[in-house]
Amino acid sequence: MEEKNNLSFEEAIEQLEQIVSRLEAGDVPLEQAIEWFQEGMRLSQFCSRKLDQFEKKIEILLEEDGELVKKPFGITIEDKGDSD
Repeated sequence: MEEKNNLSFEEAIEQLEQIVSRLEAGDVPLEQAIEWFQEGMRLSQFCSRKLDQFEKKIEILLEEDGELVKKPFGITIEDKGDSD
């Protein structure tokens, strides 16, 4: 597997999907399965950290009193409205 620091989010997801496919096939020696599982967990954590970084960068511009104001991206319960 490539060094995760040089991976893009998409590359990490692709590698994670390959590991999952191999593990789901089931015809793998236990030691190899454990190594793949550990690598999959590292890739999963890497992807999670990347998503957190991306979320922090996303901002929505809203117009308030005629001015554009940057606000952090996030959905609140009020934004979702009543789903019933």
